[in-house]
Amino acid sequence: MDRTDRAILAVLQEDARMSNVELAGRVGLSPSACLRRVAALEKSGVIDSYRAQLNLDSLGHSVLVLVRITLHGQSAEMMTEFEAAATRIPQILACFLLAGEEDYLLRIAARDVADFGRIHTEYLSSLPHVLRMESNFVLRQVINRGLDAAEI
Repeated sequence: MDRTDRAILAVLQEDARMSNVELAGRVGLSPSACLRRVAALEKSGVIDSYRAQLNLDSLGHSVLVLVRITLHGQSAEMMTEFEAAATRIPQILACFLLAGEEDYLLRIAARDVADFGRIHTEYLSSLPHVLRMESNFVLRQVINRGLDAAEI
């Protein structure tokens, strides 16, 4: 990966919907060369997918909660069952397996605090093998970005 590939990745992280012609102009390539490089980055798996980043507030989900989960143990069976159950809860936006004191970190969207209470009662409390659960309400998102091109 060279400086031009890193520039392409940096620009696409800002706006993945821009046209190839605009992208090529921003990184100093011809459109055909740019298209080839983007295709190569996709084929190699460096570009995993393209997504729309939704504004949760605009969709009526103004409460974001980070939930730390500790399981009774870390057997493959326990983790597989927990992960399968977590994937069935639509309000879980992300689930991360952690190294450290807690086993998982969940990012959950809710309409309000009462809605999170409902999600907790109906879904989270029935997750298998949970020993401890701690919820933290996000007050404000400070940073949400991809890798800096210089770090790639």
